[in-house]
Amino acid sequence: MFRDFIPQMSEEKHRGIDWLDVLWLLILLGLALVPPIRELHKQLTLLAIGIVQWLESRVITRWPTYGPSSVVFIKIVLATLLINHTGEIGINSSYYPIYYIPIVSAALHFGTWGTLLWTFLASSAYCAYLYPALQEYELTPQGAAQLAIRILFFFLAAMLVNRFTLENRRQTAKIQQVAEQLTNTNRELERAQAEARRSERLAALGHLSAGLAHEIRNPLGVIKGSAEMLHQKLEGSNPLASELAGYISSEVNRASALVSRFLDFARPLRTETRLVQVTALLDQAINFVDAQWQGPKISVKRQYGNDLPLLALDEKLSEQAFLNLVQNAYEAMDATGGSLNVQVSTARSNGCNGVEIRLLDTGPGVSAEMRDQIFNPFVTTKKTGVGLGLSIVSKIVDEHHGTIRLENTDGMGASFVIFFPAESVAPQGNR
Repeated sequence: MFRDFIPQMSEEKHRGIDWLDVLWLLILLGLALVPPIRELHKQLTLLAIGIVQWLESRVITRWPTYGPSSVVFIKIVLATLLINHTGEIGINSSYYPIYYIPIVSAALHFGTWGTLLWTFLASSAYCAYLYPALQEYELTPQGAAQLAIRILFFFLAAMLVNRFTLENRRQTAKIQQVAEQLTNTNRELERAQAEARRSERLAALGHLSAGLAHEIRNPLGVIKGSAEMLHQKLEGSNPLASELAGYISSEVNRASALVSRFLDFARPLRTETRLVQVTALLDQAINFVDAQWQGPKISVKRQYGNDLPLLALDEKLSEQAFLNLVQNAYEAMDATGGSLNVQVSTARSNGCNGVEIRLLDTGPGVSAEMRDQIFNPFVTTKKTGVGLGLSIVSKIVDEHHGTIRLENTDGMGASFVIFFPAESVAPQGNR
């Protein structure tokens, strides 16, 4: 019964027969089999009460606003009709406990004041039979005391059931809150584990990249020097050979730049932090990229919150991270142009207060299969490039004890979210 009467809890529609409903019907059937048996109005009223009880949970699920009031009101009306057909004098009917059905329903559906109101209405409906009885009989002190006892028991039952219901709702809400906290904790734990695994992969790749870069840089230097000497010696006597030597030199420069990017990714970062306003660094990065941009028109919308705390950041590294993200956003919208929405606000993550930076572009976005790997080295969505830009950004954010993630935008562009914890005092020295 209690399960059917608690609307605050999310319920599923009944499939099949509920044994509690069957038990209700059996009890009402028992009332139908006790005198007066041949009273047709009594049997029809009991049948109506059974139907209302059977449909109660369905009615409340479908109409949560008006359903509870309607059900309780109909039960009071049916209980009053039953009293009228089960005794020569309604006020003396042995079926008066039938009022416990609407009273208990009200106690389960409503709060304390709502329960008292509906109990008062049910008691008033019962006491209404006192008026015709007084036309023929006199109310004795003993009769008045018995009537008062019945009414008081109505209120006593209502308050007991209501207290149980409110406590049950409170415990349910507490359990739901704990469940939500556990869900959030598990989500944060999974994210931390994923970041730890990614950091391990980055460290291994960093060592490998550093070793390869150093081994490649030395022969590149020899090739570049030799090509430049050939270019100088053959410039007048053999123009074709001189031109080919120039090609060698330019390609060596490109390979050397690539090696430098590998070293930037591989070498440990040494941060020199001080308290700065992050929006100033963002503006510098946006203005620089916008000034160099040669593609279609891209509008930038800045939404900076008020009272943003200062952050302990390495200005050079942080600006490099912002430059990479803004440059990626611009290049993602290279085909038709678009807009870049930059939002900065206070936030809380992993128990720390800080600042959240959100960069949302209107480009093609990142496919689902690439989303989990986008911060891994050598993963890129561009036709050119080696896929180290976002890896370096992630490394810079990690060095500042922050987090970066790519949010799902359902194909409506890419949304990168960075969180930097706020520190009251900037760390001293390098690390």
